[in-house]
Amino acid sequence: MSLSKLDSHLKLALASIPVFTDDGRMDLAELDRLLAVALEDQVVDPEEKRVLANVLARAEKDGVDAEVQARIGEVRQLHGL
Repeated sequence: MSLSKLDSHLKLALASIPVFTDDGRMDLAELDRLLAVALEDQVVDPEEKRVLANVLARAEKDGVDAEVQARIGEVRQLHGL
């Protein structure tokens, strides 16, 4: 099955894997890539919100720099996470 045929929340989950397998910490570029996946259809649906909230919580648990933390806060507020 091609990635384009997967449900959007599954694409988002798969896109998050490199965030945690690379150096284990989310950087701003990785966060932006995840948001691009979530916003491909211009909407963050409830399943995408669930996956994104879990990924962000995991990233914060592993530690992020202040710039990424600020952007996470913006994303949470903007998308109701």
